[in-house]
Amino acid sequence: MGIYALLFPGQGSQEVGMGRSLAEVYPAARETFAEADAVLGFSLSGLCFEGSKETLDDTVNTQPAIFATSIAVLRVLDATGKLPKPVAVAGHSMGELTALVAAGALDFADGLRLVRERGRLMKVAGERNPGGMAAVLKMDDAEVEKACREASNETGWPVQIANYNSPGQIVISGDQKALARAIELLQEQGGKRIIPLAVSIAAHSPLMAAVVEEYRAAVEGTPLRSPAVPVIANISARPLADVEEIRDELAGQLTWPVRWTASIQAMVAQGVTRFVEIGPKDVLTGLVRRIDPNVQAINVGDATGVQTFP
Repeated sequence: MGIYALLFPGQGSQEVGMGRSLAEVYPAARETFAEADAVLGFSLSGLCFEGSKETLDDTVNTQPAIFATSIAVLRVLDATGKLPKPVAVAGHSMGELTALVAAGALDFADGLRLVRERGRLMKVAGERNPGGMAAVLKMDDAEVEKACREASNETGWPVQIANYNSPGQIVISGDQKALARAIELLQEQGGKRIIPLAVSIAAHSPLMAAVVEEYRAAVEGTPLRSPAVPVIANISARPLADVEEIRDELAGQLTWPVRWTASIQAMVAQGVTRFVEIGPKDVLTGLVRRIDPNVQAINVGDATGVQTFP
């Protein structure tokens, strides 16, 4: 069977129609989306099932939509007796909140309110301090870090690595001027695949600092418990030991990089041989396969995925 870890996606995995097949087939999914609609006071389920894409792609909606869909999948797997017993869980960026629910550290309704506020505040930060992000492919971490430092020094504006997604796949984030300069420097160093992302916020960069204290207050006001299963932190790639560590992680995560490569490597070092990505699309499944081709990775995100798992 293997030793399992559960993974939960973040922003970028949304798609119109997510969760619909689950809700059509499984009562646990219908109940999850009904609860989400009641908690938020609007039809999040309708937004997931039918769109519009433009509204779904708005950060304030994207984050709770992915969160609710991932929990719906998790609950369906549990209800059908197919949920693997994990030795660890992890979530990419916003997905860390989903992982905390899976680990028993956070209730669904409280997590949904918090993730909605997270999305709202990140949107506010983007309006106050517009920025951008770009994917950098097939370059070494050190090269990208150096280009970001030089671009920040030259322009006087911040740009940094936002996501260490996998070897050869990095996302940088920051002020538009610094971002443009970093891209120029990387191209001068031979970078041929640098792809600006269609976002107006600079996630996991200092431009998010404007809302960190307000978000920290929301985190402080959210009931949390010590996790029953180790939750591997984005910032440190180590297990979050207690509630205070969780609170610091969630608040700090807005401005610190996601160390996804190191997180997966840490779980492999602990003996994990099978990773199950729970939620829409299969972004994390692809990253795991690039990080370590020797482990198994699978996505479960819809009714067909549940029926064919494991």
